[in-house]
Amino acid sequence: MDLFNWTDIGLRVAQLVVDDVTPDVFLSALRAARDDDVTDLLPQVRCPTLVLHGKASPIVSLNSSRQLAAAVPAARFAMYENTHPLVLGEDRAVQAMQAFLDEHTEGPDVPKGTAVILFADIADSTGLTERLGDTAFRDKARELDGCLRALIRETAGTCIEGKLLGDGVLAVFTSARQGIEAALACGSAGSHAGLPLHLGLHAGDVISEEGNVYGGAVNVASRISGLAAPGGVLVSETVRSLARTSAGVRFEDRGEQALRGIGEPVRVWAVAPEEGG
Repeated sequence: MDLFNWTDIGLRVAQLVVDDVTPDVFLSALRAARDDDVTDLLPQVRCPTLVLHGKASPIVSLNSSRQLAAAVPAARFAMYENTHPLVLGEDRAVQAMQAFLDEHTEGPDVPKGTAVILFADIADSTGLTERLGDTAFRDKARELDGCLRALIRETAGTCIEGKLLGDGVLAVFTSARQGIEAALACGSAGSHAGLPLHLGLHAGDVISEEGNVYGGAVNVASRISGLAAPGGVLVSETVRSLARTSAGVRFEDRGEQALRGIGEPVRVWAVAPEEGG
């Protein structure tokens, strides 16, 4: 039995606000809120953070919520159907909060053992820096970095902190299909931002330590990304084998490639949309 009539409670709270707030007080609060911009402080947040967005929200846009999640290091982003999870009892919001609490009770969700590794880097960053200037390039790269991390989290990936664009964005997945979905979404975001990306995926054993991952498989993913055309996604034979029947894409053979610092050649495949898709 539901002990609370959430709709009735919500209406009463709204009526109290209408009755108690004069137009002058409301305008004063709006002006104060406009002046209290803490955007520059968001990257300093170090505690685990969950950003919830109601799809039907008439006040906060989806883009604003995504930008907030992208600006806070390692923030988790989740959407639900209604406008307010506490008043409307939205199950998906409650589930997202419970999953978030469970995750951070158990520790960081960095895969151990075998993982699918995504490496992304800006194509021709030196040339872009010369054309845009240091400050403009870093600002655009920082904004794109946040967008990529939000997209990776939305596709169930784990971003590895300490890796920033310029050095490369590194993420790990437990599913090859999700890794490919994230890579394609990141490629589109980079092209849209005017900063095309090299994107590479490999799968293999990783060493997990203090929220970071190491190992030869990470190096292979990095080298494969360097072979990708700007905006393109290349994957190793290992990833193609794992995802060839589930990813909903085509794989175009690019043959065996010698990778710098890697003893044996690696067969790579370009990811392309399904014909007619």
